[in-house]
Amino acid sequence: MFNGKKVVVVMPAYNAARTLRRTYDEVMAQAVVDAVILVDDASRDDTAALAGTLPGVQVLRHERNRGYGGNQKTCYRAALEAGADIVIMVHPDYQYTPLLIPAMAALIGNGLYQCVLGSRILGGGALRGGMPPWKYVANRLLTAAMNLLMGAKLSEYHTGYRAFARELLEQLPLDRNSDDFVFDAQMLAQILWRGHTIAEVSCPTVYFAEASSINFRRSVIYGLGCLSVALRFRLSKWGGLRTVCGCVSM
Repeated sequence: MFNGKKVVVVMPAYNAARTLRRTYDEVMAQAVVDAVILVDDASRDDTAALAGTLPGVQVLRHERNRGYGGNQKTCYRAALEAGADIVIMVHPDYQYTPLLIPAMAALIGNGLYQCVLGSRILGGGALRGGMPPWKYVANRLLTAAMNLLMGAKLSEYHTGYRAFARELLEQLPLDRNSDDFVFDAQMLAQILWRGHTIAEVSCPTVYFAEASSINFRRSVIYGLGCLSVALRFRLSKWGGLRTVCGCVSM
């Protein structure tokens, strides 16, 4: 609980058995966390079984793999049904430290922002944490292009560490978005479309063998998808398209 607001952490999980316990322990050490919801996207390992043994974790399981975006849709729906006022997404692969949960909750719980991102780029820690150089360069170039097209000034659009106010999640037509990785870009486009400021906090990151990561081919597909979202956003602002990622052009 923060400032009278219920804080729910959601974990979109896929083959995270090797890192789940470490992430869980650090999440539960944060006094502001009221509940944890883990959604297992038909993992091939023991993620769901292990999660079921962790006290205080609500476990939901997809019988078939629905993709990263589809997993998030279930996460946010379940968090709202659980009465969350603040929803914080933490990947169970321990790439992002849960120690930032109180800071992110405070920015929302004090009424400053409705969306907060944990940025790997702010503070310059991405490369020190082991981000592959090609991913770092791609991240910077793609972010620059998206900022230009969407008129924002984010340090990165591609972090998986995100916090949202209940009021914001209830506004977003998330079910219209992709079930794949580009869901992240679509969600941020919808938030910017509605005129919200997106806050960022510097987040240390760690790349290691057990941390989840998409391969080069999927990264290219994701990058092209992000550029498509940003371009549609700009064309809609100019009146050239009726809709952008579920956001009706005004």
